[in-house]
Amino acid sequence: MALTESVLVQDPLSGHLFVFINRRRDRLKVLYWGGVGYCIWYQQLEEGSYQLPDAQAADDEAGLEITAGQLSLILEGIDLSSVRHRKRFQVSDQHRDTPSSSRRS
Repeated sequence: MALTESVLVQDPLSGHLFVFINRRRDRLKVLYWGGVGYCIWYQQLEEGSYQLPDAQAADDEAGLEITAGQLSLILEGIDLSSVRHRKRFQVSDQHRDTPSSSRRS
């Protein structure tokens, strides 16, 4: 929890999953708020290592934001650099902040 607040400068009560990987990348901890307390999920690989989306970015920055799908692939041992992401619709930040003007009474 302290690393989430001090290093990542994020609120651990936000509902996000915070994933921490050791330097050898064979151990992973996931911290999240479970509504009534903090939950930690821990996994240690017997063989191999976790592959991050961009290893350089992870080493240079305090944190790296990934999607739920990317986390799932990482946990399954799939190298994200070999995965082809198909285009999907995304709402822009501009549209999220603007109240809907199409509603009529």
